[in-house]
Amino acid sequence: MSRLDGETKRKLREMNAGELLDAIDIQDETLSMGFSFEERVRLVVDDAYSTFTHSKIAGLIRRAGLRYPNADMRRIDLLDERGLNQQMLSQLGTCSFVDWQQNVVFQGFTGSGKSYLGCAIAKRACENRIRAHYVRMPDLEEAWIAAQDTPGGSGKFLRKYAAFTLLVIDEWLLDKPTESMRGMLLELMERRYGETSTVFCTQYQQKDWHQRLGSGVHADAIMDRIIHNTVWVETGNYNMREHTALATA
Repeated sequence: MSRLDGETKRKLREMNAGELLDAIDIQDETLSMGFSFEERVRLVVDDAYSTFTHSKIAGLIRRAGLRYPNADMRRIDLLDERGLNQQMLSQLGTCSFVDWQQNVVFQGFTGSGKSYLGCAIAKRACENRIRAHYVRMPDLEEAWIAAQDTPGGSGKFLRKYAAFTLLVIDEWLLDKPTESMRGMLLELMERRYGETSTVFCTQYQQKDWHQRLGSGVHADAIMDRIIHNTVWVETGNYNMREHTALATA
């Protein structure tokens, strides 16, 4: 495929076909000399598509705001002391639960790796070109308070967090939510119910959620929109932070 003139390159870039142009520019003329026109076009398109996909995935991961951007479901430390279910984690790594609009709860003691698992799931979703987002519950509450001070801010806030195909909420119920926060969580879970998937990383067992959520009708309604279609993963009480610190000492 002969080199393109400047005007053709300009037109390709104007059409946002930069990946295709780059693939044409780097094509090895010697290696592809014996190929037909159709074969050379296919090679160029394959290279351009690979670059486009890599760029899109990198953008999704960057915008997901992961606490641990290097987290990887394929590199989970499966120490016997953790008691993690490898088969379940492998199944979650396929992100099929997102197709079924299921939720996931990672529940365990401080330092047991809940946040890492939540980020690893979100990153895996991004690699599958699923729009994911990570947020700590204290930060979610702070954003909700700020949104209420802006005209139309509450609606914009809810639309934003309802739109993520996968939302990871870390430190779930670490602090008891205020009445305003409980109202927001109910509306958010209602909008996400049956449409998207949410991952909750928490120290608290399911039996403790109702009391943490205020023990009233809001607590009933919030839990009703979460617990019936959820995969529960116990992360145990083995402190992975301490283990990692000792391993690198």
